[in-house]
Amino acid sequence: MTVLVGYLPNPLGEATLRAGVEEARRRSEPLLVLNMSRDDVLVDARRAGVDDLARVERDVSELGVDVEVVQVEEGSDPADVIVGEASARGASVVVIGLRHRTAVGKLIMGSVAQRILLDARCPVLAVKEEVA
Repeated sequence: MTVLVGYLPNPLGEATLRAGVEEARRRSEPLLVLNMSRDDVLVDARRAGVDDLARVERDVSELGVDVEVVQVEEGSDPADVIVGEASARGASVVVIGLRHRTAVGKLIMGSVAQRILLDARCPVLAVKEEVA
């Protein structure tokens, strides 16, 4: 079993990563940190840089957690990728970030988080950004 974290290079992603590390420690399981960007856009702020991913791997390893960092290069649907990886790797839990959206935003755009919550075969831990 493993703990899968959907990682984005932003404050919400960092909060999600911290929650994933806590879950991995609590469960005594390895951590899979998954980052991806959409392949249908030229520039995607969700795509973490090589240095950022190396930092994540180093920092988590230094905390004594067995970690694998994967950047998915292809695929335009983050929900499908996360649910698929969770199933393929036998994840015990998926940890995702959850941001506030307006009612209109929920209606117009499909929610990746909502699809993960509904489609994942394992429990999903939804993390909100920490407020200072």
